[in-house]
Amino acid sequence: MGRHSLPGHPPVALTLRKSSRARRISLRISQLDGRVTLTYPQGVPESEAIGFARTKEDWIRAHLRARPEPAVVQFGQALPIEGAPRRIVPAKGRRVALEPDRIAVPEGAEGRRLARFLKELARDRLTGACDDYAAMLGRTYSSLTLRDTRSRWGSCSSAGGLMFSWRLILAPPEVLHYVAAHEVAHLAEMNHSPAFWAQVERLFGPYDAPRQWLRVNGAELHRYRFDPGPG
Repeated sequence: MGRHSLPGHPPVALTLRKSSRARRISLRISQLDGRVTLTYPQGVPESEAIGFARTKEDWIRAHLRARPEPAVVQFGQALPIEGAPRRIVPAKGRRVALEPDRIAVPEGAEGRRLARFLKELARDRLTGACDDYAAMLGRTYSSLTLRDTRSRWGSCSSAGGLMFSWRLILAPPEVLHYVAAHEVAHLAEMNHSPAFWAQVERLFGPYDAPRQWLRVNGAELHRYRFDPGPG
């Protein structure tokens, strides 16, 4: 991959990707982190691909402007946790406490403390969901890891390792469970064939609503910054 940028205020960074499978020049803007990827076929000069991006500059900038503004997590702010807004307040004790309409966090490095709590909560919810779905499927997974991914909500390796974005804990529970069912289904079908989607529906049930929720609202989950930032 190469790097380039469109001049202007501000400049727009482009990630250039030459692909043997590409049949035409295409642009993709990530809904998660706003990364602009320019893909072009092997026989197309890089200058031609960049020229194509320049003709689409207005479209690119319009999409980037529509992305949610980053929000640094701090006291007094509302943060969605399991889909419900909770106001962040100082804790009286030394532990993070989750309540129906607020979350109490000890003062001092509160962003890090809150991120650590949310990761633990995400692991608990995802492990429970994956254990249940794997039992239904009659398969086992080898590991479950959490990351702050920007390009995907989950993945399943050929060795049976499951990976999820811990930010799923900010989404409604049915969304987290859908992603868990999606990745567990890959233990049986390492593809996105009709057989795979049949497995997802058998494990989770009708999945159109949570899938659409992520498409529409997923970028919003990445706007929160747990300064100086969780890893």
